[in-house]
Amino acid sequence: MDNSIQSSSLKDLFNLHGKRALVTGSSQGIGRAIAIALAEYGADVLVHCSSNLSKAESVMAEIEALGRQTGVVAADLERSDAAGKIVAAVNNVLGGVDILVLNASVQVRRSWREITPEEYRRQVDVNFGSCLWLCQRFAPEMLERKWGRILTIGSVQQVRPHPEMLVYSATKSALDNLVRSLAPQFAPFGVTINNLAPGVIDTPRNEQALADEQYKRKIIAKVPAGFVGEPVDCAGTALVICSDAGRYMTGQNIFVDGGMSLP
Repeated sequence: MDNSIQSSSLKDLFNLHGKRALVTGSSQGIGRAIAIALAEYGADVLVHCSSNLSKAESVMAEIEALGRQTGVVAADLERSDAAGKIVAAVNNVLGGVDILVLNASVQVRRSWREITPEEYRRQVDVNFGSCLWLCQRFAPEMLERKWGRILTIGSVQQVRPHPEMLVYSATKSALDNLVRSLAPQFAPFGVTINNLAPGVIDTPRNEQALADEQYKRKIIAKVPAGFVGEPVDCAGTALVICSDAGRYMTGQNIFVDGGMSLP
């Protein structure tokens, strides 16, 4: 099989026309930025949210304005029926998935002494379990078509865990291992799987904490770049990974953190 793309321009490698994407947790923040970036480069995109349909529909409207096929699916990834509900929506709106971005997560701040079984289970089910179940649902068709991109969204906490986010950081480390396990199994079939690990990003999740100037200065002091990132910083990297420009990248953990992960 000839895998050469030497005749393609760099612009062509980023062209996602004809590709279909699902981005979980794409009603806001990093997921929203990635969904819109994929649409800007030609992909049809299904927007996912847990429950806030108004925000998800706003993102859908932005994607529609780009002339792309789109829709919204609301599904709580903690529930056992979530994967089936998402698959049904994908088949109805897009007819399949070529690009799967597993961004949705739950983050609970709690001392290790006070973590409840419910908080533990929700974070594990949403942050890790749902990624496995959705890979099981969508990867087989990618392998059959011999083209696919799977991107999990981890965290700088894989290597610098927050003392009050034990379970969250552990689930993000688990994603890195999921990627390393599946990458060599998928690679011979033209399917890549990678993990993008953001640092401190200015998202709605972090809005309240970063509004505290003293806390913000403390955090920025840990970032060699000297500033808080924005969702678009993650979207650019995701675009590379999810297009033909990233076809030779698989099984990798890519930090987008201003250097925060460095020793």
